[in-house]
Amino acid sequence: MTSTIALIGKSGSGKTTFVRAFLSLLRKKFLNSSILLVDNDLSLELTDSFGIKTRNTIYGIKSGKHEYKTGIPEGMSKQEFIEWALEDIIINLDENIDLIASWFVTPKDCICPSTRLMRDSLVKLIERYDFVIFDCEYDLKYLNLLVDYPIDETIIVSLCSKSALSLAAKIAESSRKYAVNGQLGVIVNKVCKEKLKEINDIAKSLELDIIACVEKYLDKFQETDNNKIAEVLEALYSRMNLPQVSED
Repeated sequence: MTSTIALIGKSGSGKTTFVRAFLSLLRKKFLNSSILLVDNDLSLELTDSFGIKTRNTIYGIKSGKHEYKTGIPEGMSKQEFIEWALEDIIINLDENIDLIASWFVTPKDCICPSTRLMRDSLVKLIERYDFVIFDCEYDLKYLNLLVDYPIDETIIVSLCSKSALSLAAKIAESSRKYAVNGQLGVIVNKVCKEKLKEINDIAKSLELDIIACVEKYLDKFQETDNNKIAEVLEALYSRMNLPQVSED
């Protein structure tokens, strides 16, 4: 069974850094598990963080603008073609680690057959992996426009100002119905110790569930210098709605 994690929040809050940190944690805890990263952010920052510049996106397939690596096989149904095309844009990062970028998504009320077929194909793709981590554009509503799939753990990444936490509350409200059993918490990023009480008071008034605070974060993910985030996620993981031991 596939386990899913979605990182949501305002651009610049540190979502991509936490996606990379979750990837490292899962690789450590579940050595042989397969992981798919889905870059659902319009900036494609996650893809860029791996030093990859790609124009090969899910939207490119739907819009007919993708240039395929090989000739398109003949005799395929539309469903088979979309599944084949998705394989063409998957980026292999490492053994058992893949990445796919979505870019722009179409509204749910789009009635074109390719939109429904794409969503069906994405569900099939997701279910091939043990874990899928989504780096989302703003909230779960936007992700749901791409694919309707249960999200086991949703984390809003927010900076520590009152305005940022107020926005996090709005993001939580728009996302809650898409999260499994309302499983949705907030990681507050770039926190000063002196502001912890103030942050908790603001969060309480906004009915936000703060699950972790990080005193400091890096603007660019660096494997060797990310100990603080790793410690936070390691401690947090045991309380998450995710597998705790490998099924191997």
